[in-house]
Amino acid sequence: MVSSYRLTKQAKMIKTDDFSSVFSFHKRVASAHLVMHYRPNHLALARLGLVVGKKTAKLAVSRNYMKRVLCELFRHKQHEVSHVDLIVRVQKPFNRSEYKQVQQEFELLITKLNQKVILNAQTLSSVNAAPLLG
Repeated sequence: MVSSYRLTKQAKMIKTDDFSSVFSFHKRVASAHLVMHYRPNHLALARLGLVVGKKTAKLAVSRNYMKRVLCELFRHKQHEVSHVDLIVRVQKPFNRSEYKQVQQEFELLITKLNQKVILNAQTLSSVNAAPLLG
């Protein structure tokens, strides 16, 4: 059973270097509203970074609403996410009327992300376990 749904300080990415390392890893999953860039980490938890640009939504009120929604969705799913550094970027603005759709997209992307991370880990372990020919 999950002891807490609290989003700890360690679960947030705020440093520019952390964001740069995730973006330079070039792995992502996308939907209509969201793009998730990810990079496996060696921590015992997933970390979240959010990007909502001014080109996406001009008003700060709209950008902050989208950040709050995404942070809340991650908070509830953080224990189901593989150990990755995750940056969620808003591709298309959304508001309250589209909340359910964004929630479904977020859950679908988390599922895809977990499958890709597990598949990559299995591929790497099978490559490392294979005997070298030579």
